[in-house]
Amino acid sequence: MELAYGADHPALIEDRIASMQTVSGTGALYLGFQMIKKYHPVKLAKVYTPNVTWSLHHNIIAECGFEEKCFRYYNTVTKGIDMNGMLEDLESIEDGQVLLIQTSAQNPSGVDPTREQWHEIFEVIKKKKHYVFFDSAYQGFASDNYQDDTWSLKTLASQYVRCQLAQSFSKNFGLYGERTGTLSIVCTNQEEKSVIQTKFKEACLPIYSNPPVHGARIVDLILSSKELTAEWEQEVLFMSQRLRQLRVDIV
Repeated sequence: MELAYGADHPALIEDRIASMQTVSGTGALYLGFQMIKKYHPVKLAKVYTPNVTWSLHHNIIAECGFEEKCFRYYNTVTKGIDMNGMLEDLESIEDGQVLLIQTSAQNPSGVDPTREQWHEIFEVIKKKKHYVFFDSAYQGFASDNYQDDTWSLKTLASQYVRCQLAQSFSKNFGLYGERTGTLSIVCTNQEEKSVIQTKFKEACLPIYSNPPVHGARIVDLILSSKELTAEWEQEVLFMSQRLRQLRVDIV
């Protein structure tokens, strides 16, 4: 949770983020949508995704029984954000809908909003009371500072509790085969957190009962050591810079 939200995040300090280990980010998405399906107050909620998004998002949303709709995000002409179209779409849809948004390194467009654009997006989200499901699969690969890659999550979660996170360690820790991830929900208080933790257990037990432990212990070992964390930071930075240079070379 500290990796995603930051150790100084108010929701973490106040101990009101419910979280549990999942079968990587894919499992976190599936379990998260199951939780939304069962407990979201807007029973006829749809799931809105950017007009380009990770292909498996479509499969998972359909498998969980939701109707998927798109909002404008990527402009194929400018190769950037269709900001006006995105804000218009988020404003026009019904209140309280579910938005699936990637925190950074948007797959497949590779285009993320600026911080100023995020603020505009968040104002509409809060006004419309939409529920935001963040997907963080590439933390560390979008910039030279992995802490900046979840800025969107940190910022919204510090001022708005209608959000949750699917977090994957497959790419940034090289743990594809270990299926290691987390699902977390920002709660209003510790009492609500306690209830959500129980609901997490009820939801995962009939699916996989217990997640694999080996990959989680690797992540825990690294992030619990200042020396190993520093080494990991340098390796992730090297890969991030290499990936961005490859994109330049290909173009």
